[in-house]
Amino acid sequence: MNKRVAVAFTGPSNSGKTTLILKVARKLIHEHKLEVAIIKHDPKDKARFDVEGKDSYKFSDTGAEVIVTSPTRTTYFSQKNKELDEMIRLFNTFDILLVEGLKNLPLPRISVFRNALDEDYFPYMDALAIDESIDTKMYALPEGIDILDLNNPDDVISWILKNAKEV
Repeated sequence: MNKRVAVAFTGPSNSGKTTLILKVARKLIHEHKLEVAIIKHDPKDKARFDVEGKDSYKFSDTGAEVIVTSPTRTTYFSQKNKELDEMIRLFNTFDILLVEGLKNLPLPRISVFRNALDEDYFPYMDALAIDESIDTKMYALPEGIDILDLNNPDDVISWILKNAKEV
């Protein structure tokens, strides 16, 4: 694979988005031998990466853009909201970018649901990843939506490889 492609995952809290992305990413990396990048949107600003009192927190708390580097990883803390193309430039190389959230991005989108569908997501989705807890006959699904098995990462991966958008 030599072109860089992206796909997005969306859905309500506790629908299984992160679990699905983790399964998909591991298979893409270990079985398909692809380089994967992940962007997670945190709309409520709840994620905590750097702990108060630690140097990374103190540096970041100044308002500066901060990179923390170690022998095993590099972490980037930014005080500014970044557009997708700016975030993509932060990654050196990748084959597939998986984005969690950011439902307004112009990317092919898999909506993830358990127990019930939220029709507010319908205008933004290209595929629906669900389990047996949802009866699709109960909903007026948009035309042309692919139905994927939430518990079958290979099903999701084959959809991604066909539908991801070049970025």
